[in-house]
Amino acid sequence: MRTLRPQLASLLLLGMALAQRQVAVQEGPLYRTEGSHVTLWCKVSGYQDPVEQNFQWSIYLPSAPEREVQIVSTVDPSFPYAIYTQRVRSRGIYVERVQGDAVLLHITELQDRDAGEYECHTPNTDKTYFGSYSAKMNLVVIPDSLRVTAVPQTLNKVEHDSLELKCEVSKSTAQHSHVSIAWYRQRGSEAPVEVISLSRDFVLRAGSAYAQRQATGDVRLDKVGETTSKLTIYNLHPSDQGEFYCEAAEWIQDPDKSWYAMTRKRSQGAIVNVQATDKEFSVRLETEKRTYIVGEPVEFRCILEAQNVPDRYFSISWAFNSSLIASLGPNAVPVLNNEFAQREALGQLKVAKESDNVFVLKIYRLRLEDSGKYNCRVTEREKTVTGDFIDKESKRPKNIPITVLPLKAGFAVTAISRTPGVTYNESFDLQCIIKPHYPSWVPVSVTWRFQPAGSTEFHDLVTFTRDGGVQWGDRYAGFRTRTAIEKVESSNNVRLSISRASDTEAGKYQCVAELWRKNYNSSWTRLADRTSNLLEIRVLRPVTKLQVSKSKRSITLVENRPIPLNCSVKSQTSPDSHFAVLWYVHKPSDADGKLILKTTHSSAFEYGTYAEEEGLRGRLQFERSASGGLFSLTVQRAEVRDSGSYYCHVEEWLLSPNHAWYKLAEEVSGRTEVTVKQPDNRLKVNQTHKNITVLENQWVTLECQVSSRTSPSSQLSVEWYVWRPGHPEKEAVAQLSRQSTLRYGDLAVLGDLRSRLHLESPSPGLYLLSIQNATVRDSGAYDCRVEEWLLDPSDRWYKRAEDLSGLITLTVKQPDPTLQVDTATANLTVQEKESFPLDCSILSRSSPESHFAVTWYNLRAKEVGGRTEEEEEEEEREAVLSVGPDAVFSPEAGRWEGRLRFQRLSAVLFRLTVLQAGGADTGNYSCRVEEWLADPNGVWYRLAEEESGTVAVHVQDAGSTLQSVICSNDALFYFVFFYPFPIFGILIITILLVRFKSRNSSKNSEGKNGVPLLWIKEPHLNYSPTCLEPPVLSIHPGTID
Repeated sequence: MRTLRPQLASLLLLGMALAQRQVAVQEGPLYRTEGSHVTLWCKVSGYQDPVEQNFQWSIYLPSAPEREVQIVSTVDPSFPYAIYTQRVRSRGIYVERVQGDAVLLHITELQDRDAGEYECHTPNTDKTYFGSYSAKMNLVVIPDSLRVTAVPQTLNKVEHDSLELKCEVSKSTAQHSHVSIAWYRQRGSEAPVEVISLSRDFVLRAGSAYAQRQATGDVRLDKVGETTSKLTIYNLHPSDQGEFYCEAAEWIQDPDKSWYAMTRKRSQGAIVNVQATDKEFSVRLETEKRTYIVGEPVEFRCILEAQNVPDRYFSISWAFNSSLIASLGPNAVPVLNNEFAQREALGQLKVAKESDNVFVLKIYRLRLEDSGKYNCRVTEREKTVTGDFIDKESKRPKNIPITVLPLKAGFAVTAISRTPGVTYNESFDLQCIIKPHYPSWVPVSVTWRFQPAGSTEFHDLVTFTRDGGVQWGDRYAGFRTRTAIEKVESSNNVRLSISRASDTEAGKYQCVAELWRKNYNSSWTRLADRTSNLLEIRVLRPVTKLQVSKSKRSITLVENRPIPLNCSVKSQTSPDSHFAVLWYVHKPSDADGKLILKTTHSSAFEYGTYAEEEGLRGRLQFERSASGGLFSLTVQRAEVRDSGSYYCHVEEWLLSPNHAWYKLAEEVSGRTEVTVKQPDNRLKVNQTHKNITVLENQWVTLECQVSSRTSPSSQLSVEWYVWRPGHPEKEAVAQLSRQSTLRYGDLAVLGDLRSRLHLESPSPGLYLLSIQNATVRDSGAYDCRVEEWLLDPSDRWYKRAEDLSGLITLTVKQPDPTLQVDTATANLTVQEKESFPLDCSILSRSSPESHFAVTWYNLRAKEVGGRTEEEEEEEEREAVLSVGPDAVFSPEAGRWEGRLRFQRLSAVLFRLTVLQAGGADTGNYSCRVEEWLADPNGVWYRLAEEESGTVAVHVQDAGSTLQSVICSNDALFYFVFFYPFPIFGILIITILLVRFKSRNSSKNSEGKNGVPLLWIKEPHLNYSPTCLEPPVLSIHPGTID
């Protein structure tokens, strides 16, 4: 606090120079002791408007440095967290606004748990965000280790003695700190007087009352040990008497280089009595005035001024016109003469000792004969060894003369009122003024009389009797409960106060005063009487002053939060006004507002139709501030449908003088636009696209990952879809509802997919769809749609958001075909009536589970026009036998019927034997193999097919010639008729080239390594398999290099 004002002033100048918002807090870290009062300042600058900024304080505890704990706010009473709510309400923690843009955070009693990083935040009030809106500092709470002790004692000293007092001050603070020590003297309720002090900078300084004596060496402060200091006062004065104690403070230097007193403590005190050695004394006489009226009291005070009065003996005597009135000895028992003793017995006079040095003579009722001179005499007496007293010195002051005047009977009475016109339930005063002002001891009776409006007669209302009593009239007993009568002590004026005015009190008033004298025989004599003027009082109905705040505001909040609605009465007609508050809500679809809640002037609750229809009864909370001018309605657990324009209708009610309530005025407040929205959508599903390729019969797992969600308490439903090739729309596969119920889509229900699906969620937000024994039909683009469901304040679930994942393209492939059939060609010559085998050998297969379909074919040349020319020849393909993958045989053709035998020699070797071969069986034979596999559903499909090499079969009849033998065998035919011609041609060309090159003897004509180069194309041979025509041999031209 000591340096806050200059710092704030400098910050104000700095804020004016900046163009952007800047929040500054007290520089840390600050070290403060537990139990002390701590202040932290915060300042904002660079803002545009308004002048008064709002501040919010939070703390980040060392145990959770990332979590904000809200403490106190200047704008939101509900801002504090639960652990600080009670301390804020009891003002153990509060915010002091120093200026519109500067505040102090007060923690009145620092606790160990208050240590942490404090953040000061200022909500934005500008149109844009520019600058910083919060600042932080660290507060460290350390134990209070300061100890200040001194021996409590009582010391009796004599003037000019010496005084020594010791004080022990210790601390165990780990941080670097300084200690200051000061000695004080205090007398009773007087302010303490500083004797001498040692500052934190080790500067010794005496208080103003002891500065001169310190300069002369009579006052010293010495350190006599590590923790002990000694105060010494030489040459004690009587003024040194009192309680001495020492006070210590522990100081620490803050980061801004200023010193701060963390803790102050004082020791127990030592009572020091100093007896003066001076025996002189003086006497003075006092009284209030010199002129009195008969019957007034008078008091004379004889004041003794001396040192050590309680230990000395004094006697006093009172004199009137030099005649002794009374005397008091050292025992303070008064002795009066005959005349004054009689008056003392009647209670008209008193002689007493008020204190050790004050003696009083009091005459309660002066008489004319009491005029004269009064005096007192004080005599000091000394007590002897025998117990007797002897007079020593006697002193008296000057005489005081007083004059007692007789009482005058002439006086006037006036009735006045400052409020001739009042409103219902207000009060008005009537004063009866008597002039001249007689003293209070003068017997005066005053009677107030009243003439009601419309009447012609006066009646006694109340009388203030001459002996100070009050006597009420019988006619208006009702006045008594609402009327007070008072007599002013300094005069005989009588005031009549009437509260809660009504028509009954309207009319004319007057007062009658009577002056009395009490005789010596206790009888009374009326000396005079006077009647005042007439005073008319009008009672009117009050003029309303009701004003309700018309300010408009907008509130946007998330559902399930409370909606705070305020209705502020800025002014009211009377402090006793009661209010009925009707709360309405207006929605765009409605023509008028609908009543939510009504609180009557008697604090009864009535729910409106809107509250009943919308089920708001359990969610409404109504409060009224202690001052009575602020009404609050809180709609708990707000729903989206609670959005609308809210306002209040205030009725002011007053209690009539007849104790009946009536409505005086009504007014409507400004509107509060409330927008309740659902929580911001934070649902996000992984959008990564994936490609997965698997083989049939394998398991595949598809992943749906929810990376973020709106609320941890939300429920999710997940539905899987697939786009299959050739289908225009996606199809539902499976759905896991928010209640964890699994439902299958049409695709899964109608097909065999249902039994192969497995849906699980191994961790929150991760959903896995597994397909067992995948098939080609499972191929497609899969995605998942995630719906997030939230629980609204009415405990109803609603869908807040949905999101789609990235596509997962699943490709299920059949195994790669590796079927391989023996393609080698062969020639086979058999005799008629013999059998010949046709083998079909599979060299490799795609799967050990493969099945094979085998078909043997016979290929024969078909004659056209009786000739077998190349361009006219066609192949005739005839299926001999087919064996399916399920080992089902096809019917045998007509000419093969009964002559075929099928054998499966192994899993990959099939043999077809033709029995009873005939000439028509001559031709080329081959087999075609189809490889079949079963899919995961047990459905067989053809994976691959391949054709074998041909087997040329020639069937000879029994009478075959050489020509038929040659013609029937292709190899023999080529060997006899084709191969000799190219061989002879090559030999001739080789001989010619050798001779030609040797003739020219040119190296350039030689080939590589001296060998002639020769290249010739392979001859093309066409022949007729029937050998009816000779083969045609054609050798295409070659190129000789």
